[in-house]
Amino acid sequence: MESVDLNETHETNTHTVDHGWQKVTYAKRQRKAKPNADAGDAASPNGTLANGGRNVFSSIEKQSEDRRQRILEAQRLAAVNAEVSVKPKRRSDGDDDEDEDSDLEDSKENGKAEEVKKPKQKKPKKPKVSVAEAAAKVDSADLAAFLADISGSFEDQQDIQMMRFADYFGRAFSGVSASQFPWVKMFRESTVAKLADIPLSQISDAVYKTSVDWINQRALEALGSFILWSLGCILDDLAAQNAGAKGAKKAVQQASSKSQVGIFVALAMVLRRKPDALISVLPTLRENSKYQGQDKIPVIVWMMTQASQGDLAVGLYSWSHNLLPVVSSKTCNPQSRDLILQLVERILAVPKARTILINGAVRKGERLIPPSAFEILLRVTFPAPSARVKATERFEAIYPVLKEVALAGSHGSKAMRQVSQQILNFAIKASGESSPELSKEAAGIFIWCLSENGDCYRQWEDVYLDNLEASVAVLKRLSEDWKEYSVKLVPVDHLRETVKDFKLKNEKAMAGGADAAEEALFRNADKYCKVILGRLSHGYGCVKFVAFVAVAVAIGAAVMSPSIEGWDWNKLTLAFSSPKSL
Repeated sequence: MESVDLNETHETNTHTVDHGWQKVTYAKRQRKAKPNADAGDAASPNGTLANGGRNVFSSIEKQSEDRRQRILEAQRLAAVNAEVSVKPKRRSDGDDDEDEDSDLEDSKENGKAEEVKKPKQKKPKKPKVSVAEAAAKVDSADLAAFLADISGSFEDQQDIQMMRFADYFGRAFSGVSASQFPWVKMFRESTVAKLADIPLSQISDAVYKTSVDWINQRALEALGSFILWSLGCILDDLAAQNAGAKGAKKAVQQASSKSQVGIFVALAMVLRRKPDALISVLPTLRENSKYQGQDKIPVIVWMMTQASQGDLAVGLYSWSHNLLPVVSSKTCNPQSRDLILQLVERILAVPKARTILINGAVRKGERLIPPSAFEILLRVTFPAPSARVKATERFEAIYPVLKEVALAGSHGSKAMRQVSQQILNFAIKASGESSPELSKEAAGIFIWCLSENGDCYRQWEDVYLDNLEASVAVLKRLSEDWKEYSVKLVPVDHLRETVKDFKLKNEKAMAGGADAAEEALFRNADKYCKVILGRLSHGYGCVKFVAFVAVAVAIGAAVMSPSIEGWDWNKLTLAFSSPKSL
C-alpha cells in the first residue's frame, strides 16, 4: 500500500482502487519530509494547482501565515519600544556595530550593579569616654561657682538644689557609655569591698570636698527626698536593663545607662556625708514594694556600704533593720545572703568597731539591734541541725559581738528594763525548742533578762505553765551553771520566791493527775527547783559563816590596834549583812 497525501485523496480515488484502504498523512509533515516532491506544482491564487489539482487547505494556511506574521511584527515593535525607553538616544546608522557592543556592556554593568549592593556608609564612631577620663575633667572651681549660683537662685527650694546638683554630674558623665560603666554587672559580680569604691574612687579630693561641704548645709528632709529620687532613677534603669536582657534592643539599654554615673556619684556623696539621711528613709524602703526584691539587694547593700563609710553605727542600724529580716525569709537566695553577710563583716572588721558599736548601741533613743532583730539573729545562728547552710558558720563568727551590742545599755535603766521584757518573750519560747544549741543559748539570754529586771521573775511566773518545757530548760541551765549565774542574780530573793512558787505548782499538777508527758516535765522541773533552793540555802549559810568570821577577825584586830576609835562599826556591819553580798 502506497502512502498518499491528504490533498491528493480525490485524485487517488479516481485513478487507484485499493479495496477501500488508504494511508492518510498531513500535508505539512509530508512537505518537511519531501521538500522537492511538489516543487513543480505552483499554486494559483484561487487555490488550484498548476497541474490541475486543487489544494483545499491553501486559504487556511495563508490566513495562519498572515496571523503569524502579524504576531511577529507586534513582538518586534514591542522590543524596539522597550529598547528606546532604556536607551532613548541612539547613535548614527554608521555606528550600529558600536551601539550593539555598548548596549551589551551596559547590560552587563547593570547586571553587576543589581548583583552587588553598594555598602552602607558607617557613621563615624564617637570616642569612648571612661569614668576616670570624665571625672578628670570636672573642675572644682567651676563646681563651686555652680553650687553658689543654684544656692542663690533656689534659696528656699533645697529639693531643686539637690536635683541641679545631680544634673551637674549627670552632664559631666554624659559621655560615659554603658559599656564603660556596666554598673548592673559590677554590682552582681563584685564584693562589698569593691562596691564601696564605686564610683567615688575616680573623683578628685578637691571635687569631693567641695561637694560634701555644700551637702552638709542641706536639710535632712531634702536629703532624704533626694535619696529616694536617686534610688528610683537607679531602679528604673535596673528594670530597663533587666528587660533588655530578655530581648529588648541593646541600643535602648545603652542609652538608658548614660546618665547613671552622675546619679551614683551624687548619691554616694550624700550617703557618706549625711548618713543619718538614710535612716530617715529606711521605713519607706521596708514598706514600699518598689524597693523590695532580690534583684535590688545589691543596690541597697551599696547604699548602706556608703553610709557605713561615714558612720559605722548607721551602717549596722540599717543592716539590722532592713537587711537582716531578708536573710530569714524563704525567698532569700545564697547570693543575696552572701552580700548581706559581707556588709556586716566589713562593718565589724573596722578597727575598734566593737567598742564604737557597744558604746553607741542606742542611737537617738533607738537601738542598733532591736529585740526583733536580735531574735532573727539568734535563730539564723542556731538553726536546727537539718537547716544549717554554708552561711551558718559565718553567722556564728559574728554573733558574739552582735549579741553584746543587742544587750548593751545602762544597767537598771528604764529603757533596759523594757528591752529585757521584750527579749524575755521570745527567749522563753526559743528555750523550749528541740534544737539543743538554740535552747541552751536562749536559756542563757532568759537568765540575763532576770538579772536585768526583777519584774521578769513575775513575768516568768505568769507564763510558767504555758511554757513548761522552756521553763524546765531554764531551770536546768541555772542548776548546771550555778557558779556562773549566781553572781549575776544578786540579790537572790526574787529567784528564791519564784522557784518556791514553781515547786508548789509542780506538786499541785502532779497531784491533780497530769498525763504522762506533762508529769515527766513537772518531775524534772521539781527536781531542778529542789537543787536551786538547796544551793540558795547553802550559799546563804556560807555567807553568814563568812560574815561571822570576818566580824570576829575585825574585833580581834581592833583590840590589838591602838586606833580602835577610828573604826566605823556601822559600815562594817552593813557590809557583811547586805543582800548583795549573797
